[in-house]
Amino acid sequence: MRGNHVFHRLRGPNLRRGAWARANLAQFFSSLFSPNTARTTQYTAVVNEDEEDEAFEMVQAYGAVPSKHSEPGERDGGENSALLSDDRDGMAEQVEELPDGHATILSCISNLANTIMGTGMLTFPLAMASAGIIPGIITCIFSGSVAGFGLYLLTLCATQTAHRRASFFAVSELTFPKAAVFFDAAIAIKCFGVSISYLIIVKGLMPKVVRSFYHVIISESREPPQWTLSGAVWLTMFMIFLIPLAYLRRIDSLRHSSYVALFSVAYLVVIVIYNYFWPLPGTPERGEVHLVHFSPTFVSTFPIQVFAFTCAQNIFPLYNEVKTNSQKRMNIIIGSSIGSATLVYEIIGLFGYLTFGSNVGANIIAMYPSTSVFIACGQLAIVVLVLFSYPLQVHPCRNCLDKVFTRGQKSKPAAVKAHDDEPENEEEDEEPADEDGQAEMTTFKHTMITSGIVAGSFTIAYLVDDLQKVLSFVGSTGSTTISFILPGLLYWKLTRDDPSKSRALNWAALVLAIYGGFIFVFSLGFNIYQVVHDKMGPGEV
Repeated sequence: MRGNHVFHRLRGPNLRRGAWARANLAQFFSSLFSPNTARTTQYTAVVNEDEEDEAFEMVQAYGAVPSKHSEPGERDGGENSALLSDDRDGMAEQVEELPDGHATILSCISNLANTIMGTGMLTFPLAMASAGIIPGIITCIFSGSVAGFGLYLLTLCATQTAHRRASFFAVSELTFPKAAVFFDAAIAIKCFGVSISYLIIVKGLMPKVVRSFYHVIISESREPPQWTLSGAVWLTMFMIFLIPLAYLRRIDSLRHSSYVALFSVAYLVVIVIYNYFWPLPGTPERGEVHLVHFSPTFVSTFPIQVFAFTCAQNIFPLYNEVKTNSQKRMNIIIGSSIGSATLVYEIIGLFGYLTFGSNVGANIIAMYPSTSVFIACGQLAIVVLVLFSYPLQVHPCRNCLDKVFTRGQKSKPAAVKAHDDEPENEEEDEEPADEDGQAEMTTFKHTMITSGIVAGSFTIAYLVDDLQKVLSFVGSTGSTTISFILPGLLYWKLTRDDPSKSRALNWAALVLAIYGGFIFVFSLGFNIYQVVHDKMGPGEV
């Protein structure tokens, strides 16, 4: 109907004269359906000024993206002209809104929340006991807010990269290109170390879970078969289920396992709340409870709260895969994930502390008597949570190692900078990309890198029972880097010379990076102190 309306409008006094009118009308339809949308300006010359805007709107209604004020000498970009227009701000917004991803908001929230919530949540009652209820609640909210701000900065940085090809490497290429490979190497090492720790936790927990179920269901006096008490056997069996998950290309494919993991988290929350109101027989007596009470252990428990929100390694894959990666939707994903994790941590920390007081231990579930199926299922829930968190560490580790091994052979360094005065090279050929718009990793490379990660993590976890000291160094330094230092530093460098960006936000990003530097030094120093203290003994320090 709108096309007919404009057509009749065109049949004014200027278009009623024979062949000349027909020629101009043919020219209009030719320009309308031509890939060269810039030629629509030729048609607007035959209508008066009042009709120009309406004709322009008609072209837009047919899906074309005309260059209304293009100069005659401008080169045409063909079908890519919209992506190569001079209006970079509009282009960035348009690229951001394209709904060509696959992941839903719910799946992104579940994957990000599963990345956040691990076994660190079991230590929050001890963290609250080391400072008191009020400081414990405040520090938890503060840690979550700072981590969420870092994720927000990373999504802002992602808008400056090529369409749905955001990564730490891509952003680093725009800010610190010489250090891009080193950033990815650090992230890969961190994720690899965390994946090993997950497998070691499973190896150590399964014998306890088996013993609990056996004593509750079968016999309290007898021990279960010896092979069922071997953590290595259970680890090998579980790898049969983990390996297919580790080879999945898209992080959205892990949403179902994340749903199961989050159900395990909900079950743990139910255990903690239930045992506060109705303590099980054999529950240890409650110690003192304080609203404010700082103890020396606060120094060691505060970093646990800080690192409990680490998930930045998966924010870029989610940004690339979500159906519509607008800033509003990314804020919903970040806010929902961080908010739900904060709520879970607060509930477990508060009710766990109120249940045991100053007598609370480092693992809240281990405090409950394992004489009921209710608690035994809680121990199994921890195993399930850790198992399904493993693929979420393999995925970013593989992506980062791919960048490290190619040594900067990036697929396309193009960035959608809002104020880039130099024209893009319009004739560069796009490299093959997958359906999510990311640079295609060949099947061979994907298989080899994934196999190396899985084989390496399994072998180390199978042969070693305790890597706590080593992993504490890797986790604390790596988590600080990807959660605080890199988000703040990358956004600060990317926007410091851009007058259109908020100066306050730019300085806040720099403050976040400085804060991350302090946490880095503090955590590293504290870990070194613990190693020296353990070797020399308490009486020799």
